[in-house]
Amino acid sequence: MPENLASIAEKVLRLANDFDLTVVVAESCTAGLLCQTLSEAPGAAERFHGGFVTYTKEHKTQALGVPSRLLQEKGAVSREVARAMAEGALLHSTADLAVAITGVAGPEPDEDGNPVGLTCFAVARRGRPMYDFERRYGNIGRTAVQQRAVADALTALAEAAARRAVEA
Repeated sequence: MPENLASIAEKVLRLANDFDLTVVVAESCTAGLLCQTLSEAPGAAERFHGGFVTYTKEHKTQALGVPSRLLQEKGAVSREVARAMAEGALLHSTADLAVAITGVAGPEPDEDGNPVGLTCFAVARRGRPMYDFERRYGNIGRTAVQQRAVADALTALAEAAARRAVEA
């Protein structure tokens, strides 16, 4: 695992501990890398509840409750689907904070015609407004897309956890 991912994951779990938060993730194109990264950071046993790796549209619906109609209308890679994934992760866990990643790691565009590198994220926290964002990494290679997506998801989690101090 790249050192920068490990250090960001450690920061996420340190902030989660500082503000008494727990974390769950939902991921697609990163295929479990986000779960693995968080699980290896100090504090994971206390603050990381686990994750959902939902690689197909069908599994997004089955495991997270993402509406099949939404997937038909928007495709699997959209901010709306990322939001539904984050919502579903919170609904199917007792964690306080969730992040979702859905994207196209490559090497080819996805079945909906989305380009390699397009990645959508959502961060949800119980009782707070959800937010989402998108990145276009380009066709930089599957591993690089996955690593950048995990880094951006972890950074978003850290920011969401840190906001607890401001909002509390």
